[in-house]
Amino acid sequence: MRLGTSGKESTFVEFGLPGTPGTDEFWAAAGTPASLPADGGGWVTLFLWRGSPAVLGFESWSEPVPLRRWGDTDCWYAEVRMPARLRVTYQFLVDDAAHADPFNPVGTGGDRSIAATPDAPAQPHWPAVGATDVLPLPRTRIRWSSERLGGRRTVRVHPVGGGGPVVLLLDGDDWLYLHPAMTAFDAAHAGGEMPAVTLVFLPATDREAEFACRPELWEAIRDELLPLVAESGVPADPDRLVVAGQSLGGLSAVYAALEFPDLVSRIACQSGSFWWTPGAAELPDPLGGPVGGTLAARLRERPDLSGLRVAFDVGEHETAMLPHCALTETLAERGGATVRVSRSASGHDRAGWRQALLRDVAWALG
Repeated sequence: MRLGTSGKESTFVEFGLPGTPGTDEFWAAAGTPASLPADGGGWVTLFLWRGSPAVLGFESWSEPVPLRRWGDTDCWYAEVRMPARLRVTYQFLVDDAAHADPFNPVGTGGDRSIAATPDAPAQPHWPAVGATDVLPLPRTRIRWSSERLGGRRTVRVHPVGGGGPVVLLLDGDDWLYLHPAMTAFDAAHAGGEMPAVTLVFLPATDREAEFACRPELWEAIRDELLPLVAESGVPADPDRLVVAGQSLGGLSAVYAALEFPDLVSRIACQSGSFWWTPGAAELPDPLGGPVGGTLAARLRERPDLSGLRVAFDVGEHETAMLPHCALTETLAERGGATVRVSRSASGHDRAGWRQALLRDVAWALG
């Protein structure tokens, strides 16, 4: 299906948009993205923008898509062919500025929105967040001046259901300011799907340096951060620690389980960057190196992982990531770890990982 100024305006009606494009009636009814089944499977999804020329940008799934103008109106649109089962973050790029979709109530931060095909699994407990909404923040703040890492950072702590095992959320600022993890964990606990836990939101200052396979971060967490959490006044059990990490954070979490098994034995890992080897990030094709990268080489040494409980999840549309993740999953299980494997309806995108985060943290606690 293609729209165009020579086509029938009733085509917009098929997407649930009555009226002549560009009129007040049309904009008053506008609610997109909207999807229709595509020939051969998948979906055709309509995106709308009002005003000036714009480009539709997707996070780690598709190349940018220029919008087309309807005649000489202020209506700009794009029809995007999407596969079955996809949830993706997107934004409108106008000149040098990025904007959330004003016709979509589901957003992430002030300049991004989330689209989901009709067959994408639901994400209960994650509320719709508009571009102007301000997310609630935990009351407890820890000012952490790290001798090992250098610098200062603010770590927030939130007791879910009164507090319990520590859940260390790597890239914590994303889970504070872009995706409302505090609200989602509270809702999952209220629904009986999450035990009482204590969330610790750890921000990253230099992801490539901190999440690479180096010991400094985990020495600092063990010797500096967790004692501060214990002194914060929030009920917390660091002896039942769960580490939740995505992308490079997932790589770091599994590295910690190998090198600091007394500290890290429960992991929720989404789309771990298991392609990583020293210097790979600077290559034209970072994912084109040895399958499984540095961690696969370490896992082939057959460390005893019998005390490890790790949930692996990766976006089913991350074609280049899947071989790296699949090998790491297999080698971890061969090493004796208790392993759970799943695939999310997404690309390399936090919007697709977030339901796995809730499910896999609860599973990691057994």
